[in-house]
Amino acid sequence: MAQETTWHPTKFRTHTISQIINQGDDLVKSEVTICGFMEANRGKGKICFIDLRDGTGKIQVFLKQGSVTDDELNQAQSLSRESTIQISGEVAEKRPPKVPEGQPKPPKEYEVVATKFTILTRAETPLPLGVTDEVSIGLDTRLDNRFLDLRRGHVNAMFTLRSRVLQYGREHLISEGFKEINSPKIIASASEGGTNLFPMMYFDTPAFLSQSPQLYKQLTVLGGMERVFEIGPAFRAENHDTYRHLNEFISFDIEGAWMNDDDVMCVQERMIHHIWKMVSKNDQDQISIINEFRKSQGDDPITVDVPSLPFPRIEYCDAIKMIQEAGEDISWGDDIDSSHCDIIAEKYPGFHFLPRWPMEMKPFYIHHVEGEVSSTGEQLSRGFDLNFGRDEMTSGGQREHNVEVLEENLRKKGLNPEDFSFYTDGFRYGAPPHAGWGLGVARLLMVLTGSKNVRETVLFPRDRSRVTP
Repeated sequence: MAQETTWHPTKFRTHTISQIINQGDDLVKSEVTICGFMEANRGKGKICFIDLRDGTGKIQVFLKQGSVTDDELNQAQSLSRESTIQISGEVAEKRPPKVPEGQPKPPKEYEVVATKFTILTRAETPLPLGVTDEVSIGLDTRLDNRFLDLRRGHVNAMFTLRSRVLQYGREHLISEGFKEINSPKIIASASEGGTNLFPMMYFDTPAFLSQSPQLYKQLTVLGGMERVFEIGPAFRAENHDTYRHLNEFISFDIEGAWMNDDDVMCVQERMIHHIWKMVSKNDQDQISIINEFRKSQGDDPITVDVPSLPFPRIEYCDAIKMIQEAGEDISWGDDIDSSHCDIIAEKYPGFHFLPRWPMEMKPFYIHHVEGEVSSTGEQLSRGFDLNFGRDEMTSGGQREHNVEVLEENLRKKGLNPEDFSFYTDGFRYGAPPHAGWGLGVARLLMVLTGSKNVRETVLFPRDRSRVTP
């Protein structure tokens, strides 16, 4: 069942289409004014039927000679698809279709019998892409014309679900005591080291676009806010061109005081569980719209299966052993790439954590416990990933809260501690142990909706070749 929304009248309309669909019995014979895109028009001579769509649903409008002027009727019959119109008229129950004897009656449907027809804007022809056509459209064409692509039912449903995922995630984090913050996106030095930074000039000062809110959310926790989260953009100048990478992305980021890596893994799995549960409860109408399109493309339907808690934990050392036993050439200290993740996903196809990575593979701010080493004697970290199948969703871990260790870690990474004094100074005056993570919103939507490319789940994606629209 969809969530209830309170729609108030505006200067252009008294009702949304969904209000008429859902409250039709109460509105029959009532005068209403609605607005929307004209999806199709049928009829000639004395009548015209219009399929009208707004952001809440679709309805049939009936125009007939005598109820509207001849000029209005002619305009309606000749109007181009996707033009925007305003209709005033009376709500009526549609004549039900005939059904064989003994079969259940279909649910009631409603229409608006127009008394006034107004063109707000005419759509030019031809359209760059079809809105209601079932013709397959290339992703580049869709993204070049995203303003029209969004009018397609399954695409609109995708971004309705994205909005709900953000809402449910935010609600859950607040329920666990996290406070929402906003960190700067123009920074003086790398958040996570490395060279994947977009340089810029900030007036006369060299600066960068932020890779992550990492350092700032930690400083906020050091300031005594205890538990914080941010939903915001990050920028990575990585030369990827894959189905799951973008150069600008939105992520859930959290940081919590008096928490270790295990604690924040539990926060994350509870949040994802809550999101899936709420989507399953409230948003099956959006899932149905997506499945209707998937069926037309020959794809299997998606289902919202609420994941069980806790998620499996496969420590790095065990993952390496599992991959080796599958015959792959991999050694301790190597990264676990997508093909290796396929092996793990055969046994753990859903959400699963990969904790206890080698310290040398993690950022300078990740914590390690002295003596917590692998069978090779190499130092393990308190860093972890969350995967779904082959795809990484999250990077996170417990943070180092000892300033001397932080500065030594920076030197080991080839970084100058003085360049990070704005960050490390925050640890000189009492720092609680703390932990956190960052979870990519687009990749989460890929899992939820069965999308094959992360660009499908981002309104206006930014990759190596795309900076417009």
